[in-house]
Amino acid sequence: MSISHAPPGSPEPDISDISKADASRHASPDSASSASPDLVPIVPTSSRRTRVPRWLRRTTGPVLLLVLWQLLSATGVLTADVLASPGRIAQVAGDLIADGSLADAMTTSLQRVAFGLLFGTLIGTGLALVSGLFRIGEDVVDAPVQMLRTVPFVGLIPLFIIWFGIGETPKIAIITLGVTFPLYLNVYAGIRGVDSQLIEAGESLGLSRWGLVRHVILPGALPGAMTGLRYSLGISWLALVFAEQVNADSGIGFLMVQARDFLRTDVIVVCLIVYAFLGLLADFIVRSLERLLLQWRPTFTGR
Repeated sequence: MSISHAPPGSPEPDISDISKADASRHASPDSASSASPDLVPIVPTSSRRTRVPRWLRRTTGPVLLLVLWQLLSATGVLTADVLASPGRIAQVAGDLIADGSLADAMTTSLQRVAFGLLFGTLIGTGLALVSGLFRIGEDVVDAPVQMLRTVPFVGLIPLFIIWFGIGETPKIAIITLGVTFPLYLNVYAGIRGVDSQLIEAGESLGLSRWGLVRHVILPGALPGAMTGLRYSLGISWLALVFAEQVNADSGIGFLMVQARDFLRTDVIVVCLIVYAFLGLLADFIVRSLERLLLQWRPTFTGR
């Protein structure tokens, strides 16, 4: 005999309902999961890829500018005396490449930039290490460097000519001076920008002074050094333009001086394009080196 706990007057519970509830309570997880709806992963809007490739988007601006330039030249808005057309510039560039004058000028200019960048990197990085790692070095080095960097290096060209003559030495000295100060500032700021808690953690782990410099300070200052190197490369090409227009008998700047004397705007534009291409190539090399050396540092890459 079964005893019912239902209050008086209430209907008797249906045995079938009780059995259904008990069956659903003891159902297996597999059957429950099969009955649940399929989960759709949510993809953030920032991570969705666009259909247009990035290289195509990056080339759209220069191509549109080139088309506008050609249209203005074809309609006569831009005359050849003011600015040659893209077709004329391409023809002149082909002639300069064919007779070998452009290749010789590029080789000479690249050698000057390479020597100036090498000397400037050694001097700027060395001074930054002395000033950034040691307080006595900061007291001795930083103040003179800050005074010299405010002096326009272009204004020192006559003095360099008096000191070093009219050969290659003053040209390399101008590029070296232009490279040194941006690299010094960024490396010095990178060293002094290392978190002091990282220094304390290294000391607590028993690192020596050289160990701290090698494993903590230099890796922390490397991003600033890479930024300074990119900036120094831009300054080096700017310094090269000034250096090669003063008593030069070779190089891209020499071609520009000759073109200026003969009012050849097409040759001038070709030389400017070569400057821009070399600068872009150098910046690409440094950015590739930066991605290689800074793999340990995840950064924001844009959305």
